[in-house]
Amino acid sequence: MDFLAKIEELRYRSAYFLWVGVFFIGVFAVIGTLYYATAKIDYSWHWFDVPKYFVNQERIDIKADMEGVVEAINGKGKNAVVIVKSDDGSKSYPMAQAEEIWVYKGDFIAPGKVLGVYHKWQPGILLQGMWLTLKVSMYAIVFGILIGMLGGIARISKNPALKWSAITYVEIVRGSPLLVQIFIWYFVLATLVNQLLLRYGFSEIDALYYGVAALATFTGAYVTEIVRAGIQSIHRGQTEAARSLGMTGPQAMFYIILPQAMRRILPPLAGQFISLIKDSSLLGMIAIRELTKATREAITISLSPYEFWFTCAILYLVLTFTLSMVVQYMERKMAIQ
Repeated sequence: MDFLAKIEELRYRSAYFLWVGVFFIGVFAVIGTLYYATAKIDYSWHWFDVPKYFVNQERIDIKADMEGVVEAINGKGKNAVVIVKSDDGSKSYPMAQAEEIWVYKGDFIAPGKVLGVYHKWQPGILLQGMWLTLKVSMYAIVFGILIGMLGGIARISKNPALKWSAITYVEIVRGSPLLVQIFIWYFVLATLVNQLLLRYGFSEIDALYYGVAALATFTGAYVTEIVRAGIQSIHRGQTEAARSLGMTGPQAMFYIILPQAMRRILPPLAGQFISLIKDSSLLGMIAIRELTKATREAITISLSPYEFWFTCAILYLVLTFTLSMVVQYMERKMAIQ
């Protein structure tokens, strides 16, 4: 028996490594095909342009805000101070950060004249777009969960006003494209709300928040159905047992049903949130510089579409894969408990 078991294990391991080899052959075949296709087109690759769109050095000008003459330049290096004298008096301009001083004693200074310059590291357009995508997605996820939890509970409520309102909300939102909903939020609702705010002396709400609202309401409709299905998957005996212990309906829901349902709805929620990160690319249509819009702007500047679209895809993969790993960790923690 031991001999037969060893043979069976050897066959299994052989088949396993065979299919692992098939997988890597497929991956290398796709990479090779892509490389062959790109080599056959008349295109010059410029991957060295990509890093500066993540982090770059910006030149900062130290400018004068008055008209006058450079009376003196006291000190050297970081201790230098440029003193400009005008008819109204003198003003000192510290050059603590300046790498170069562009004026000399006796020079005439006009308002806006550059006295010195220094360079400062700052995030590039791609990093800014990636951060905004993450920020918008996190806001939309939080509000989407809140809307979905309330909508899911209302969806199974015996109160017809709550139940029918939840059904209407879900059917309207799921039955129309996200891009159309974003346009409605931005061009219709935002216009009405901002005009009312301006009329009563308040400042306008930024387009970013209307984008978050559009994503949150869209996600909330799907989360509503996920929560409803998760709650209904819990056996009714759980509710009956909780009620027999003296719990009210809301207490049974929040202390007994929802904790069990969360373990079942977490995987579909993860899929919905991953889709949300990718759907956030549509916010570029309302002038929000998320990752996709930032990529388009970088392409316009650099004229290197292939490099930046590949980079954009990799960045989205990093975001979605990270979220997937976080959700898997949460699933394992909840399974242990």
